[in-house]
Amino acid sequence: MIQSICVCGAGTMGNGIAQTAAQSGFHTILYDLDPVIIEKARVFMEDSLQFLVEKNRISLTEKKGILNRLHFSNAKRDCKADFIIEAIVEKSEAKVDLFNQLAELNTDQTIFASNTSSLSVTAIAEKVKQPERLAGMHFFNPAPVMKLVEVVRTKYTNEPTIRAITGLARQMGKTPVLCNDAPGFIVNHVARPYYLEALQLVEKGIADVETVDEVMKATGFKMGPFRLMDLIGNDINYAVSCSLYEAMGKPERLKPSILQKDKVEKKEWGRKTGKGFYNYEP
Repeated sequence: MIQSICVCGAGTMGNGIAQTAAQSGFHTILYDLDPVIIEKARVFMEDSLQFLVEKNRISLTEKKGILNRLHFSNAKRDCKADFIIEAIVEKSEAKVDLFNQLAELNTDQTIFASNTSSLSVTAIAEKVKQPERLAGMHFFNPAPVMKLVEVVRTKYTNEPTIRAITGLARQMGKTPVLCNDAPGFIVNHVARPYYLEALQLVEKGIADVETVDEVMKATGFKMGPFRLMDLIGNDINYAVSCSLYEAMGKPERLKPSILQKDKVEKKEWGRKTGKGFYNYEP
């Protein structure tokens, strides 16, 4: 039975997953190697929960309880839990190294998961100890709000691990969808043309960013592709496009956008940097 959760990586996704876990009643450790990032995470979490209080979504007492269940740390030795999920840099080698180090600190019953949005979970599992206890658990941004969670099974993952992760997702109030490991899983595979076709329209001068977004909203989409890329982060969205392009054998229809590459290189990543396809400066 999962009672404690450790989230590795205190960026946007790690923060959101940790908040979701603590709000769901789990003792939660949020770990990041960088003490500056951990302190930023602590401040962000306080502000996020205070916003919920002000919106009457949680009480002040509930906020205090959530914070009491949260432990922020930049010490790897603190990463001991029933369930560990990583949300670190999108590099397989870094994820493998982290999992193998944490396997030494934890018991044989600890379950591991990767929040990767584009890397092969199977390729990660092949290089870790006891790969049968590893699966993908892909949350969407913002994690406390978005209901869908992709549970990604590799050829090594055993059924108790899958049951534990899908059960955990439900305890967090999420809707788990099980899929086998494949490039982009389900959502990123299906959604890629939504972003890439929109980017091509702008690159070719057929329409501007605002027009494409307004047209897509008018047809029923909650958010246009450019607003959505800014919300996800152009750095992350572009990395997923590159990963999927490579994994699928570089088909022309999935070729990453030069326009988005330029945004990434300029660090115009969207909301989190204050500028993307739109400006978010106060």
